[in-house]
Amino acid sequence: MSEVVVHLRENGPILIKGPITLVDHLGNIFDLPSEKANVALCRCGHSANRPFCDGSHKSHGFCALETASRP
Repeated sequence: MSEVVVHLRENGPILIKGPITLVDHLGNIFDLPSEKANVALCRCGHSANRPFCDGSHKSHGFCALETASRP
């Protein structure tokens, strides 16, 4: 199993657990807090701190219920 795990939170952000490097479209690296084991990325589009989640999905009625297909 990989050291990095990506969770799609129900009606919430993309939660990444594990050591990552986050790079923008210009090749610039985002500063990530070294003391945090998880990074939450916005997928509702309403965060004031994009690409990071600030909890805005809760007040904007964001709905995302994707699930992986089971064999």
